[in-house]
Order: sequence, then structure tokens, then C-alpha cells
Amino acid sequence: MGRKNFNAFIKKQKEERKRKRKEEKKQKKEERRSQETSGKLEDMLAYVDEYGNITSESPEEREAKKAAEARAKEAEEKAKRSGNQDSN
Repeated sequence: MGRKNFNAFIKKQKEERKRKRKEEKKQKKEERRSQETSGKLEDMLAYVDEYGNITSESPEEREAKKAAEARAKEAEEKAKRSGNQDSN
């Protein structure tokens, strides 16, 4: 095999790889465009909690959730206490 033919072979391989990469890139671009995005500001926001972790939940939502959990726990304890008093 001559040097000239070898260089032509290598050149064809490079062109083929380049064409393949370009096609894959185009396909990925189309996939990204086809995905629906809401574009709402609320969906793009991220918050940092007290431990430095990134979360999608706002501090107000976290506080409300903690308060609701605390009320539920208090109600459960109250129900247990009233149940113990009835049995005595």
C-alpha cells in the first residue's frame, strides 16, 4: 500500500468521524429543542437550606412544612394522653 493511498484512507476516516459527530450533535440539539420547558421563574429558582444544601423548596415552604409536622405530632401526643386518661 502506497503512502498516498494510506493518507487518503486516513483522511476519509477522519471525515467520516467528523460527519458522525456532527450528526450526533445535531440530533442532541433537536432532542433538547423538542423537550418542553415551562420557562417560569419559580421552576428555575434554587434555594440553599440551613445546612448549605441546594433545594427547590423555599424557606417559607420549609417552615410551613415543619410547623404542620409539629402540629400533627402535638395532636398525636394529645390523643395518646387523652386515651391514657380514659383507660384510668
